[in-house]
Amino acid sequence: MQREHMEFDVVIVGAGPAGLATACRLKQMEPQLGRPLSVCVVEKGSEVGAHILSGAIFEPRALDELFPDWKSTGAPLHTPVKRDELYVLRDAARALKLPDVLVPKTMHNQGNYIISLANLCRWLAQQAEALGVEIYPGFTAQEAIIDEAGIVRGIVTGDLGIDRNGQPKPGQYTPGMELRATHTVFAEGCRGHLGKQLQQHFDLARNADAQHYGIGIKEVWDIDPSLHEAGLVVHTAGWPLDDSNPGGSFLYHLEGHQVVVGLIVDLSYRNPYLSPFHEFQRYKHHPVIARYLTGGRRVAYGARAITKGGLNALPKMSFPGGLLIGCDAGTLNFSKIKGSHTAMKSGMLAAECIIEALVTDTPAGTELTHYADVFRQSWVYDELYNSRSFGAAIHKYGLYLGNAYNFVEQNLFNGKLPFTLRDTQPDHLQLQLAKDAKVIDYPKPDGKLSFDKLSSVFLSNTHHEENQPVHLKLADPRMPLDKNLPLFAEPAQRYCPAGVYEIVEVEGALPRFQINAQNCVHCKTCDIKDPAQNITWTPPEGSGGPNYANM
Repeated sequence: MQREHMEFDVVIVGAGPAGLATACRLKQMEPQLGRPLSVCVVEKGSEVGAHILSGAIFEPRALDELFPDWKSTGAPLHTPVKRDELYVLRDAARALKLPDVLVPKTMHNQGNYIISLANLCRWLAQQAEALGVEIYPGFTAQEAIIDEAGIVRGIVTGDLGIDRNGQPKPGQYTPGMELRATHTVFAEGCRGHLGKQLQQHFDLARNADAQHYGIGIKEVWDIDPSLHEAGLVVHTAGWPLDDSNPGGSFLYHLEGHQVVVGLIVDLSYRNPYLSPFHEFQRYKHHPVIARYLTGGRRVAYGARAITKGGLNALPKMSFPGGLLIGCDAGTLNFSKIKGSHTAMKSGMLAAECIIEALVTDTPAGTELTHYADVFRQSWVYDELYNSRSFGAAIHKYGLYLGNAYNFVEQNLFNGKLPFTLRDTQPDHLQLQLAKDAKVIDYPKPDGKLSFDKLSSVFLSNTHHEENQPVHLKLADPRMPLDKNLPLFAEPAQRYCPAGVYEIVEVEGALPRFQINAQNCVHCKTCDIKDPAQNITWTPPEGSGGPNYANM
């Protein structure tokens, strides 16, 4: 097919913190080039920020470097952290508050801010456009352009106006466009569709440990002003999770009498009957959390996978014609439960390498192999190195012994113990067989603190054009019923936080595996956790998905 095309110096896939930091730094360095620099950012959300979800406590280190005057220019960092509280929840009613001296120092948040990352990205987009960056929201990056020499030459945006059977809709079909570039930067966030393909195509992870993930589920609440304490950070570990189904939770007090509350479930969990969504719902009933939410009103909901393998799981981040940055590569520092500052810095380093290549007239398509050296010399690498064993310790030793190890390593040895713990088993291989697992009977939602999936998805403002190809692809359409159902009780119906997957049983008929693709909030948990690796998440038609306002 002959497609229209546009030419750029740099195309960036994804308008998250990594992609936007890359774009801004490129244009800041444009004078070194001595000519105009064309930079394009493609974003699949309906607007910048629409698909951005994070806790979020933000460490401003990278922002300080990128825009030293951010305070005077209106960056939406309004709530500095006032104090931290960390609890171990022993069961549904009891909790132990840990003194500060027993908390790993990476969990201390002095100098950080409680923010909406979606709003920060909107602000970064404004700065980028003021610098001359072209940003195209509502366009998916459907595939990478890889030429016969194995060089990435840009991306192809998704076709518009295709019906469910893959046929063009009369009068609505618009073929995708080629966005060609000298350098293409992939900053899609966790489990990026193209990042995953590029890692496979170029074998980028051949020297890395298995990547690990969590699913983060989050709500925003308006609460009683008398219970609100702007800047308070509450973290918990323990119940409702345990050593074989690990994770942790958070409750942050924003400005405006709002709190954000969430649960992160490690996708290494073992019980196929576990539902991260329902664990989150019952978590909110714990007295430590319920005391803030009771009488409040839930105003937003969302979910997103988190890349948490850290340094040991980082793939090679360069390949001919392009770079893989931020959470697309896995730069999040899980010991801090923060990745925005490291993602931004990885993008700024990418920009500096690209400018150097353009200034020195490096031939197009040359792999920027020195990005690895620049990255290794940066504070991002130091952070990730010092926390390299954090997740593996919890996986190997469990909640109590694992966190004891992390306390010793972080607080007493500053991350410099002379050995590294490794965790090489992929998350999708961790599930027990259903016959060996305990069935979990979750309580019904009360409509006050706990809710069902469909009412939650409604609050995410998720919308997809219904007459389009299903964007959740099954390699084998019979696999969910033939293998996953008898072996693992088909866990997709439980690990999805949006009710996308169902086993439909009708009397007198065989069970049917149903995909409600219109519910998808793009968390990508299915792509990660499916035990048969039978589900592939692909981008739907541009602008489809959630529309987060303040997440």
